[in-house]
Amino acid sequence: MKYISTRGEAEKLDFEGVTLTGLARDGGLYVPESLPKFSVDKIRRFRGKPYADVAFEVIQPFVAGCVSDADLKAMLDATYGTAFRHPAVAPLVQMDANDWLLELFHGPTLAFKDFALQLLGRFFDHFTAKRGEKLTILGATSGDTGSAAIEGCRGRDNVMIYMLHPKGRVSDVQRRQMTTVLEDNVVNIAVEGNFDDCQALVKACFNDLDFRDRVGLTAVNSINWARVMAQVVYYFTSAAALGAPDREISYTVPTGNFGDIFAGYIAKGMGLPIRQLVVATNKNDILARTLKTGSYRADGVFATLSPSMDIQVSSNFERLIFDLAGRDAAEVRSYMETLSVEKGFDLKADHLEKLRASFAASQADDDVTRAMMKRVYEASGYVADPHTAVGIASAEACNTDKSVPMVTLSTAHPAKFGGAVKEATGVDPDLPAHMADLLSREERLITLPNDVAALQARIMQGM
Repeated sequence: MKYISTRGEAEKLDFEGVTLTGLARDGGLYVPESLPKFSVDKIRRFRGKPYADVAFEVIQPFVAGCVSDADLKAMLDATYGTAFRHPAVAPLVQMDANDWLLELFHGPTLAFKDFALQLLGRFFDHFTAKRGEKLTILGATSGDTGSAAIEGCRGRDNVMIYMLHPKGRVSDVQRRQMTTVLEDNVVNIAVEGNFDDCQALVKACFNDLDFRDRVGLTAVNSINWARVMAQVVYYFTSAAALGAPDREISYTVPTGNFGDIFAGYIAKGMGLPIRQLVVATNKNDILARTLKTGSYRADGVFATLSPSMDIQVSSNFERLIFDLAGRDAAEVRSYMETLSVEKGFDLKADHLEKLRASFAASQADDDVTRAMMKRVYEASGYVADPHTAVGIASAEACNTDKSVPMVTLSTAHPAKFGGAVKEATGVDPDLPAHMADLLSREERLITLPNDVAALQARIMQGM
């Protein structure tokens, strides 16, 4: 399979190439040249299969020619057979007659990012060993990507990882999951700014092609196609468990960077019968506002109870725009140039119509989030984290057909946001045993200004 850039001016690459490259050299994001299509019989056969087996069937077409079937199976068995604490890997929990939660927090760092980043670390090992090369990984996190990426890459011989987070804008648990990893190949950087500033620094480093080549830069953020690809799997496993392809399934996804819900869009494009894809946002609601008005414009980044969604510039939205524009890269370049100059753009009428045909969206502020956490706990005894509560509220607001199962992605363990959970429910959720001493572990991090030159100088020190 070959991959093309959303901006049309970078070379086509295979899976190995896009995994090691991350962001395309023209500033675009890589997407498959075409999607594999699954028959109803194939999807039906996913029922009852172990997670790793379904992962092999879903991922194999995307990596064909770059990873042998035997190597891929070994990677998937190692990832989903040992790294996750629940035997189902991604279990479904029934909340009401036709409402479900898909728990994606049973990995080592208690967040959905583990599904992709535990696997991505193994891809990095596989490709660097084959090439005899070393990688410099640079990423930005609003809370969960960082710890999952670090956990997937810690101690690896051919990888140096630099992870940026907005100083003071992630939870204590999220920060410590990163900063208490003391391996020499891990550098945690607190940036004096917000997540969008961190993400802009990463993109600036990737767009500096001389620097990028000098340090062997690659990405772990969801700009890396491998991240999206791995997340497609749990749409298929959950849908098959609920009766797909013989019935439609709807999904609500708490999202900031649009990667997790874009994976659902890809699953639908591969043949999964998805009725609704609901974008769930907090006060940082650029995606909900875009669906409502057609205008994509940042409105400042607000700190909320669901900090992993405190994002206003959603990188993966560019991948969707590429499809909305009929895969016309010139249209994408025009949108992105307008965004760069004017800090926003207006979707063309036909592109907005296509967007609304594929997605719905809703916003839940902190008051709604607290009320939903309390309501869910009182009704069922279930303790939901704030991001999941935003998802449940949005599912309730947007569900157009109660006869279709609605699955809300539960993206993080409640103990990662214990303060918010306790305030809303009175419950102080415990960290799992393997993290029980997290808040007393030694931390190591550095602080940098929101400055590309300072960041590049620090990375060069590690070469």
